[in-house]
This record gives sequence, structure tokens and C-alpha cells, in this order.
Amino acid sequence: MIRLGPAGVSGMGYEAGLNEIARLGLNALELSFTYGVRMPNEQAKEVGKQAKKLGIALSIHGPYYINLASLEKEKITASIKRILDSCERAHHMGAKYVVYHSGFFQKQDPKKVAEIIQEQTGFIMDKIKENGWKTTIAPELTGKPSQFGSIPELMELRKQTGCHITIDFAHQLARNQGKIDYEEIFTEIRSMNHIHAHFSGIVWGPKGERHHKITEKKDILPLAKEILKRKADITIINESPSPLKDSVKTKKVIDSLSS
Repeated sequence: MIRLGPAGVSGMGYEAGLNEIARLGLNALELSFTYGVRMPNEQAKEVGKQAKKLGIALSIHGPYYINLASLEKEKITASIKRILDSCERAHHMGAKYVVYHSGFFQKQDPKKVAEIIQEQTGFIMDKIKENGWKTTIAPELTGKPSQFGSIPELMELRKQTGCHITIDFAHQLARNQGKIDYEEIFTEIRSMNHIHAHFSGIVWGPKGERHHKITEKKDILPLAKEILKRKADITIINESPSPLKDSVKTKKVIDSLSS
């Protein structure tokens, strides 16, 4: 199944936003907790009820301020709390995945950083199980080589901890200065039964990602073709400055190729 939807509700509020997503024929939403987890559990339950009624799959993007490999232990502790707070809300609303960027290398040995992040990820997974939360974490493919989160790094993290991962195709474009091989990526991640993904237009520089931009049809086409070729079970969240319109644009491209 292919699910499509925006990151956030573009300032409409969750009730109106979910209704608009359904009206547009979309069926996914990633709630943005990027500046902090401020949603009470009761509100999370209400959002979940409405989304379920409308057939919209939910996920959460955790706060930006996460670094599981920080040189400062208190920042690791704070990062874990932000992730677990997001997981608690995800459980109450029935959101399947909590997405976040795992951390930065900060001139540390990449192998050591991978080991630290693996340890903290395992701890978080244990806490999710301990609390009986029906959700899981999905660390994201990051847009800069200075960040932990290449496809091989994430696939190894998944193998060692049992977490899910988020494939951000736009970030892969930025990491590789505009070069992307969708056939190669889908082959690398072929062991994933369901792919949770992000895609939008993106601007990059020598150090990788700069910012998202409007998603153009010519950029959607090669991804859409590979998804249909693979018959992929995938959710694509759009993070452009106009995520609702660009999600509809993506749907139209996929529908046109399917007909």
C-alpha cells in the first residue's frame, strides 16, 4: 500500500487539518513535535480517534534537539527524554513511528559514535517495551555527512537493535550533491516490510542539506516509478514549504503512472 501525507497541518489545527487531509484523498500525517513535546496525552488520544475514523496513518517527528552521541552526558539524557515523551504521545494516538535524527559525529570516531547510538537506541527500545507502548522509533536518514544516519549506518542500527528507520530520499539527494539511485536504495532496504519515508524538494550545498523547497514533478517521477516497479509498501511524508499541495502533487504523479 502507498500512503501519502504532509508533515504537520499547516497551522490549521489537528481537527481541521485531518479533515482536509482526508478531503484531498491523502491518508497519512506526521505530527511535528520539532520544538518540544507539548501535546497532553488526552489530546493525543483525541487526535488518534479522529485519524482512525478517517483512515489516516499517524507518525511523529520528535524534537530537533536530539543528540544521542553528545560529548555532554546531560544532553544525551535530555535527548532520550524527548524521544520517550514523543513515544508516549505516539502510543496514545496510535502513531506507529517516532522519527528523529540520532546525533552528530562532532569530530568523534564514527565507529565509536555508532556504538554509542546503538547503546542508547537499545535502551530506548527497552523502555518502550517496559512501558507497553505500541509504537516504535524510526531514526532518520540525515541530510549532512556530519550527522549519523547514512543508509548503511541505519541498516546496521536496525539489525542490532530492532528499531525501524526512516528513509528520507531528499536527504539522500543532499548528502550526495544531487545524485541518487533509487534502484540501489530499494535494493539496500529490501529487508524492510514497510518503508517509512520522507520526500520533498531540497536545496543543498558542499556540506549537505540546506533547506527544503517545493517538490517538482520531475523529481517525483523517478521515485514514483521505482515504488510502482517494486510494488513497495510505503508511506511518504512531504516536508516541503507546501506539504499538503506537494503530497497531492505526488499522489497525482503516482495515480497517472498507475492508470
